[in-house]
Amino acid sequence: MQKKILIIGSLLLIASTQALKAQNVKQDSTYKRWFVGSTFLMLGNLIPNDPNAPEFFQVNVGYRLTPKNVVFVELKTSKFNWPLGMPWEEIVDPNRAQYNFPGYVRQYIVGVAYNRFWWKGLYTGVHAMNAFQTYRNEDQTKITDGFTLFMTYRLGYQIKFFKNRFFFEPSIGLTHWPIKTNTPESFKVQERKWPDYFGWEPGLHFGFNF
Repeated sequence: MQKKILIIGSLLLIASTQALKAQNVKQDSTYKRWFVGSTFLMLGNLIPNDPNAPEFFQVNVGYRLTPKNVVFVELKTSKFNWPLGMPWEEIVDPNRAQYNFPGYVRQYIVGVAYNRFWWKGLYTGVHAMNAFQTYRNEDQTKITDGFTLFMTYRLGYQIKFFKNRFFFEPSIGLTHWPIKTNTPESFKVQERKWPDYFGWEPGLHFGFNF
């Protein structure tokens, strides 16, 4: 009797395993490992006659270790002339000139990131971004080079389109910079007026899966 129960149980286990595999194949028929993408925030470069245009560009290249675990590389460049700890209402204020740097910063960023998907498209992410920066006066004369490590923590949701060929990820994040070196004193004067973090940072990432 025990032998019959063991045989029947084994057959049921094999059958359920095969059914689960078939279900996963069906569910994963559009699953893609690799993706490339960027962010809709680059549309800010198109604002006409903007003297504070960030000249911001970004490319992401990623790989899905599993459907829930994603790693990717971020390549960015931008230009800014304001302390990064300023809140959004101050950044977009047309009268913020009193807070601007006596020049600007051009930076090139190489970052790595990890996203963990928890439920459907809901995910959390952490980004570590190495920013190699050049400080320049208002006449574009180079002052010095510096380095900043940016850490960003995100909460977002992925929306899929066209059988998972494309995706859009609105998110919100918190960024701080635990390492910042070689900042000119004239720039530090403005930075000291604001915190060394930036909250409620919007993310509007998009990508193509392949």
